[in-house]
Amino acid sequence: MTHGRERRADVRAIGICTTIAALLLGLAGLAMTIGAVTLGVGEVLAAFGGGKNAFIVVQYRAPRVVVSILAGLSFGLAGVFLQGALRNPLASPDVVGITKWAGLGAFVAALATPPAWATWSIPVGVIAGALIGAAALLFIGRRFGGGIAALALTGVALGMLAQAVMQYIMVLFPTRADQSMLWLAGSVYGSSAGDVLALSLWLVACLPLIFFATLRLDAGGFGDETLISIGLSPTALRGGLVVVSVLLCAGGVAAVGSMGFLGLLAPHVARLLVGPRARHLVPTSALIGALALSSADLIGRIVALPNEIPAGIVAAVIGGPYLVFLLIKEAGRHA
Repeated sequence: MTHGRERRADVRAIGICTTIAALLLGLAGLAMTIGAVTLGVGEVLAAFGGGKNAFIVVQYRAPRVVVSILAGLSFGLAGVFLQGALRNPLASPDVVGITKWAGLGAFVAALATPPAWATWSIPVGVIAGALIGAAALLFIGRRFGGGIAALALTGVALGMLAQAVMQYIMVLFPTRADQSMLWLAGSVYGSSAGDVLALSLWLVACLPLIFFATLRLDAGGFGDETLISIGLSPTALRGGLVVVSVLLCAGGVAAVGSMGFLGLLAPHVARLLVGPRARHLVPTSALIGALALSSADLIGRIVALPNEIPAGIVAAVIGGPYLVFLLIKEAGRHA
């Protein structure tokens, strides 16, 4: 009976992932046709063969669509691993301030190094900023008990601190204000083939870590004493999940800036659809993250034509109320 139940759960998860992937593919095709210049499906296909709209489709829209998918996937995975590491449903990289620190690290790196070094200095700054934000969160949060409310409030405070520092730097270096605003808001605008290549290589490099983190994710739900009794180190397990989350978050932030709430929404929706088992939860969270960011970018492109609203603002409009709902739900559960 147990095997039958697991088989049904596997079939359900495969069906849901296939459906989400189909929706994502359809949304990507729609994003190729919609914009300041509306194109037909035939014109889009002709553009890939070198037609008159090749610049719009190949150089502008296609990289933007692919980056939104890859970055959304990164944020979705980062959220599910961080929630598993901290056993906290609110512990997504955006809510606890890690994405803000990653954006701050990128901006500081861009200011502190010559423009010719930006290819490697900004990713290094993103990783450094994300690691500093995660370390500060764990250190300060544990001082206040390490509970859900403590980590959430500490993360919000740390995120506000990072944003304040970035705004102060903007005052000191006003010529870089436009770039910093993109980091603060989160945007897929201006994505290039180089961004696609860089983010793809980063995710490929992270694949072994994602695989091993997925294998350990279910164990992360156990208490420390239980982990020790089965021969696992709680510190190594949770620390490893946090590191994988930070690396994935850093890749997403390096590509699209400080994108909010995707790492919170994707795991929660995935958990409602396929349950808490890691082998179902991880791929579903990744696909939902990709679908959410692609949808946010497309909405931002079309609601105010010919102007655009950054995808991060659209995501925040949806994710902010959802976070309030989760806080109320958790408060009621612990009342």
